[in-house]
Amino acid sequence: MAMTKPFEPRGVWPALATPFTDDGTLDMEAYERLLEFAIAGGVTGVVPCGTTGESPTLSWEEHEALVGAAIRVAAGKVGVLAGTGSNNTQEAIRGTDDARKAGASAALLVDCYYNGPSSLELRRDYYERVLKAVPEIPLVPYVIPGRSGCALGAEDLAMLHLNDPARVPAVKQATGDLDRMRYDRTLCGEGLAIMSGDDDLTLDMMNDRGIRASGVISVMANLVPGALSSMVEARAAGDVKRAGEIGNEVGPLLKIVGVRSRSVRVLPDGRELQVEDKFRNPVPLKTMMAGLGMMGTYCRRPLGPMTPAAVEVCRDALRAVWEAAPEHLRPIEEAYGVSVPERVADDRFWT
Repeated sequence: MAMTKPFEPRGVWPALATPFTDDGTLDMEAYERLLEFAIAGGVTGVVPCGTTGESPTLSWEEHEALVGAAIRVAAGKVGVLAGTGSNNTQEAIRGTDDARKAGASAALLVDCYYNGPSSLELRRDYYERVLKAVPEIPLVPYVIPGRSGCALGAEDLAMLHLNDPARVPAVKQATGDLDRMRYDRTLCGEGLAIMSGDDDLTLDMMNDRGIRASGVISVMANLVPGALSSMVEARAAGDVKRAGEIGNEVGPLLKIVGVRSRSVRVLPDGRELQVEDKFRNPVPLKTMMAGLGMMGTYCRRPLGPMTPAAVEVCRDALRAVWEAAPEHLRPIEEAYGVSVPERVADDRFWT
């Protein structure tokens, strides 16, 4: 078993994008390079096989390969929070046990998507069953009703945490509901670490005295791990002003975890219809990473290429960050041997 760093639910944990080759197989070389880039940026830990890593389309063999590579590259320098959730409790048990045996620091379990269990069922027939079946490894519930169509309630989260604070030390909160997060804090007390699951809400959650979030499981830390680590460290140290400055400088990126754009559909009879397309994580992220030369563009279907208008939103965000604070994107230049302004300006990289 590789050396493992104990789970620390604070700071920045990039939810790693999964690079694929053009034929849709894992690109392990690009993945290990991304891990090294994130670790060099000063992150607390890394998250393989989360939503950003396209976990619903990964086989369990691919899960094992990605988690194993993360543990090997991390080499005890940072933690590894393995995404092992499923909408099938037996699959979640298998994935969590595999992660435990490989040496992951903790496991991230998303609420069961599509089949829509109640909060009671989530606690009793999912989280508690995984806790009982897989010893020792800490579990982090991941509450994201916008994707899963269900939610572990604050009351059931409190039962899990207070029953065994060491096994359920944290929650990834992606409800977007600050009142819900304050209720989490009220019921669970200071022992529960609340981790932001929305990049653009991280500082709000850390600044809110009723929430007191301790960090973020981040999409955009794939691109700017150093900037976000500095932002969260500054806020944790009480430097609200500096944290806010960095947040504003990288704000254009934090706002485009999802991208909406207008386009036209032409029906077979020739009628033209205006529509709005919503491209969700990880499509905008991977579009930017591919444009900057960090990995290929391929996403597992049904995720696919964005419209030209949506791609321009991504380019504009990168331009804005480069113009305001180029130091946040320079680590990409150093790690990948590219020029950010040249890549952003060249249409060949964005078609």
